[in-house]
Amino acid sequence: MSNLAETLRSDFPILKKTIQGNELVYLDTAATALKPTPVIDAVSQVYRELPANVHRGVHTLSREATVAYEGARDTVRTFLNAKRREEIVFTSGTTAAINLVARSWGASELTAGDEILLSHMEHHSNIVPWKLLCEQTGVVLKIIPVSDSGELDMKAYQEMLGPRTKLVSVVHVSNTLGTVNPVEQIIAAAHAQGARVLLDAAQSAPCLPLDVQALDCDFLAFSGHKLFGPTGIGVLYAKADLLEMMPPFMGGGDMILSVSFEEICYNKPPYRFEAGTPNIAGAIGMGRAIEYVSQIGFDAIHTHEQELLIAATAALEEIDGVRIIGMAPNKVAILSFVIDGVHPHDIGSILDSCGVAIRAGHHCTQPLMARYGLPATARASFSIYNTLDDVDRLAASIRNVQEIML
Repeated sequence: MSNLAETLRSDFPILKKTIQGNELVYLDTAATALKPTPVIDAVSQVYRELPANVHRGVHTLSREATVAYEGARDTVRTFLNAKRREEIVFTSGTTAAINLVARSWGASELTAGDEILLSHMEHHSNIVPWKLLCEQTGVVLKIIPVSDSGELDMKAYQEMLGPRTKLVSVVHVSNTLGTVNPVEQIIAAAHAQGARVLLDAAQSAPCLPLDVQALDCDFLAFSGHKLFGPTGIGVLYAKADLLEMMPPFMGGGDMILSVSFEEICYNKPPYRFEAGTPNIAGAIGMGRAIEYVSQIGFDAIHTHEQELLIAATAALEEIDGVRIIGMAPNKVAILSFVIDGVHPHDIGSILDSCGVAIRAGHHCTQPLMARYGLPATARASFSIYNTLDDVDRLAASIRNVQEIML
């Protein structure tokens, strides 16, 4: 077993916490990742030493804050291998990034009868913005089906693509199933039809390398808080030519060059889409989180998390009455499961009393739950700070659930 977690656990101060007398086992990274000390310190340093606003000030503190803030943009550009720093737009998270694309590019480029393809495994954040757009414009949604094992039906996808397809917006990694979708194939097929592609990379950014030039996606979104960074900060990557033609999403300060009551001249991208005072500390903290992950390396992260996934899958399969939802051959360390005769909320509550933090509910994927005929699942998601002992604690706690409830 990789010793990565033993090396890194001291970086995460919350792991010293006890829950009802038990050492914390944190298995809810898919909802939000724990924050390492370097990120916490980076955010704290902003408020201690760089308390000024960015871009507008000529005094020293403002200039220093601006350099740090824009340095974070350069860090993201390198992380994604974007061609230009202007292709990196700071948002409040994946949700805001997808809404930006829907309300700017979508509202200006799509018309009644145009088609958007989503998958059956999308997070609500990649469903609701497009539903709103459809209600306003008459655009049509088409849904790529998911197999019993949790894989996209790629034959159906190919057949659904057509001349009216204008956008394919899909999750890179399912937050519920852990499935890693074949995004290279998805993008190539969409582009062959002249359609644009948006990737929801909220779950993939923390554990898989992302190269937007190699992928050739048109848009990509991720959140800082799932990448060991602060909440309330995220990124929209978009190709420069698309950002140049997209109208502003919100109006206010810093997204303009000049304003009069007769005429407004908008700023160039990315600032055109960053109205108002930004989350300065969040962007800088996210940049530090990216540096932290990059120093570990995705090969080491992948090896460690796959070992945990294999061990956890085997442990749960040994327990009678436990069923794993989503068994795609290519997946990350996310396990959704149900226990016969026990509601997932009860599973989550009893596990919490054992010090094991999991997620229980529909995971903002209600259409996917309906696909499997379930109201909810329990979900354990593993990361760089988890160990095989955590897997053992999860399995023991699940057996405890059965003893109490059945």
